[in-house]
Amino acid sequence: MRSFFVYILTNKSNNVLYTGVTNNIQRRIHEHKIKLIPSFTHKYNLNKLVYYEEFTDVNDAISAEKRIKGWLRIKKIKLIESKNPNWDDLC
Repeated sequence: MRSFFVYILTNKSNNVLYTGVTNNIQRRIHEHKIKLIPSFTHKYNLNKLVYYEEFTDVNDAISAEKRIKGWLRIKKIKLIESKNPNWDDLC
């Protein structure tokens, strides 16, 4: 069975949040950490995994990503803190 993940990254100061989706979270987070792809995450040094959720259906994962991206920052923070109150790097 395949897995799909929605994840939220931040940087050392937790001042920027990025929400993404992937089918291989270890590979994708590694790409973010080594800045493999020049992107928004590279520009803001987003390499700290603070939230992720696993799905078995790609459409559910994509829907969750879009829903979270539409939220205000405060709601994203509440989501992160519901699973990771200390904002530890989960990677």
